Amino acid sequence: MDREVKEAFIKSKSKDKQESYEAYLYILQATEKRVDWAYEVWDDLLDGLTDKDNHQRSRSAQYLANLAKSDPENRMLTDLPRLWAVTRDEKFVTARHSLQSIWKVGLSGTEQNDRIMEYMVDRFKNGTDEKNYTLIRFDVMQNMRHLYDQLDDEAIKQTAMELIDTVEDDKYKKKYKSVWR
Repeated sequence: MDREVKEAFIKSKSKDKQESYEAYLYILQATEKRVDWAYEVWDDLLDGLTDKDNHQRSRSAQYLANLAKSDPENRMLTDLPRLWAVTRDEKFVTARHSLQSIWKVGLSGTEQNDRIMEYMVDRFKNGTDEKNYTLIRFDVMQNMRHLYDQLDDEAIKQTAMELIDTVEDDKYKKKYKSVWR
């Protein structure tokens, strides 16, 4: 890991909001591509998923989702339940940011994609008792769309369409379908 990335991880925990935010953006950009240093921060990021600061929980989840493509040991298969737990964080904004980035795990391999899809299908079907469940469902649809766009896998689109067909409220059915236009 180069000096700039190391510094960004340190600055991402800064109490200075601007410095922390700039470091966050830098790390997201740095992790858009495969990196060879993922395991240098992996365990710290796993610990960050339960940090007392909700910003750190959210960022740790987003960084891990981005780093899944840099995981030749397939640690994510073991760690995914911990990452998924943040999508149900007590702070809705933390949960939502985590959920909106978790689709990237599906790009790291067939088994990872299958697991992410299972989690999202279950959440769509069984999450109606959650507060803001219509937003969560929308995010699940958007995640499936991102995966479909990246993987060109018709099974993902078919699954999404089947889930949308289970929605009884026409307003939301239309909203979820809009993701697929």
